[in-house]
Amino acid sequence: MKAVVLAGGFATRLRPLSCTRPKLLFPIGNKPLLDWTLEKLAKNNVKKVILAVNYMADTLIQHYGKSKHEMKLAYSIEEKPLGTGGAIKNAEKLINDQKPFLVINGDIFTNFDYTKLLKKHKKNDAIATIALYHVEDPSRYGTVKLTEKNRVTQFIEKPTCGEAPSNLVNAGMYILDPQIFDYIPNGQPVSIERETFPKLADEKKIYGHNFEDLWIDIGTPRDYLRVNQLLLDTKIKKSQIGKNSIVENGVEIKDPTIIDEEVTVGKKSKIGPHVAIGKHVIIRKKTHIENSVIFPQTTISDSTSIKGTIIGEGVIVGSHVKIKEDCIIGDHTIIQDNVTLTQGVTVCPFRKVSESVLTPKCLM
Repeated sequence: MKAVVLAGGFATRLRPLSCTRPKLLFPIGNKPLLDWTLEKLAKNNVKKVILAVNYMADTLIQHYGKSKHEMKLAYSIEEKPLGTGGAIKNAEKLINDQKPFLVINGDIFTNFDYTKLLKKHKKNDAIATIALYHVEDPSRYGTVKLTEKNRVTQFIEKPTCGEAPSNLVNAGMYILDPQIFDYIPNGQPVSIERETFPKLADEKKIYGHNFEDLWIDIGTPRDYLRVNQLLLDTKIKKSQIGKNSIVENGVEIKDPTIIDEEVTVGKKSKIGPHVAIGKHVIIRKKTHIENSVIFPQTTISDSTSIKGTIIGEGVIVGSHVKIKEDCIIGDHTIIQDNVTLTQGVTVCPFRKVSESVLTPKCLM
C-alpha cells in the first residue's frame, strides 16, 4: 500500500513558535512528529510514502532523504498551497497506481491500524472511506451523518453550534480509490473536505469507519503538550537522560521525563513530570519545569518556574522568571530577569521581553 502524508498544513495557534522548521519536525518525546507517523506507516506494511508539502519543503527533504524505515520517500511539492484535495491531485503522477491508497494528515497522532480502513474500503467498493472518531465538540472538524451500513449521507466541514449532524468527525485518515482524481480539478486549490467529500456523499460513493483507538489532532498548544504527555506515559514511562548530559547535585527528576544529549541541569532544580528537553539545553540551578517541551539550544537561568509551556529553539530565559500554562515562546526569544508571563501568552520568534505580561496576548 502507498500513503500520501499531507504535510503542508500549519495550525494557527502553533505557527508563531518556529520560523525555521515545519510543524512535522516539532519534537514529541524528543523525536519529530513525522518520525512517529512514518514508523506507524512502516508497521502497517506501507512501502512508499509521498510527502505533499508546500511549506519549507527543502528542510523536510534534507532531513529525511529518499527512504525511512525501509520505505521509499517521494516529495510532491506545491508551488502554492493547493488545499487538501489539490495536494492529493498534485501527487497523482507519483502515486501512479490503480490500487487504493492511504491519505493522512501530517498533524495527527494515533495508534489506529490503517489496514482496518483498507479492508472496510474494499468491502464497500467505495471511492473514499474515511476514518471517523467521536468527539464532544465537533465544531473544529468535518462531521458526518451515516446510514446503518456506514455510508456517508452528509458531510459538513467545521459546523457551527447546532449544525453538526453527529459527533463523529473526520479523523484525517482516508482510503481513496484512484477514481478520486476525476473529482479534483488540476492545478487549483481544492478542499477535499468542503468540495469533494460532499459531492461523493451525494453520489453515494463515500463510507465511514468508526474507531476508538488513541487519536489527537495537534491543533493547539494544549493538544501538543497532551500528545507529549501521553507518549511519555506510554512509551518512555521511566525518565531517560541522554549521552554526555550533566545532572548536578540535588536535582529531582520526576517520571516520566526525557532529557536529550549534552544537556546540563543545575543544582537543586526540579524537572518533571512530562517534560521533554532537547539537545544542548542549559538549565541553571533551582529551576522548576513541569509538563513542558523545551526545544534544543535553549538556556534557562536560575530560580525560574515553567509550567505547561512550549519553548522554542535558542531561547534565553532569565533568572526568577515565571511562565505559566498555555504559553508559547518562539525561537530565539529573550525573556529578561524577573518577568512573569501569565497563562496564554504567545511570544513570536526573535522578540525581547523585558516586562511582565499579565493578560493573555500575542507579542509580535
